Amino acid sequence: MLTVDYGRLGVAPGDVLLDLGAGGGRHAYGAFDLGARVVALDYSEADAKDCGALLAALIEEKGSGQAGAMCGDALRLPFPDATFDRVICSEVLEHISDDRKAMSEIRRVLRPGGTAAVTVPRFGPELVCWALSDEYHLVEGGHVRIYRWSVLSARLRDAGLRITGIGLAHGLHTPYWWLKCAVGVQNAEHPLVRAYHRVLVWDIEAGRPLPTRLAEAILNPALAKSLVVYLEHAA
Repeated sequence: MLTVDYGRLGVAPGDVLLDLGAGGGRHAYGAFDLGARVVALDYSEADAKDCGALLAALIEEKGSGQAGAMCGDALRLPFPDATFDRVICSEVLEHISDDRKAMSEIRRVLRPGGTAAVTVPRFGPELVCWALSDEYHLVEGGHVRIYRWSVLSARLRDAGLRITGIGLAHGLHTPYWWLKCAVGVQNAEHPLVRAYHRVLVWDIEAGRPLPTRLAEAILNPALAKSLVVYLEHAA
């Protein structure tokens, strides 16, 4: 389930791409399939190790390509200036206290003319989650802020990143998270939660069929879970 549109980001074969805060590596895998040379970085050693193992398996299966994963800190990226053609930072900044520093690091490692995609939870749907459940965000490593567009856009510009477009994603997922917040975030066995989860899993396994694509297109303007900001290095 991808949040970033690779076409809008401009991913092309041979691009050097950083998936910052890669987690399980969903964006790293997608970029690798398009022929990018991928570095997946995550603060969690366990996530970086698991992601690296899957990327290694993909390389072996494909018989070519360059991709790897490592543990690192978004506030001190272990790369020289202008290393990457593309940077993806998906659902990460809302977890970081010093988000301005992380944004500056994205700009530093992005080459002049390079592009980036930053995604964060959208203000309205996220506000409802916080109102329904403290458990949703008051956990170790949880969300430390809800972004208003005016704040997010100003901070990205201050970091030296030029906004080239915005997108909305995952309208189908917002009601699911509202439901989880209402019945208990950890209550995965609630009948309604289980039923909704089966629908979301089916959507992914079925390759995003037309009915769910249409439903998400209808829901996104009001209920999109994620806001996607497309950027370029403002050299």
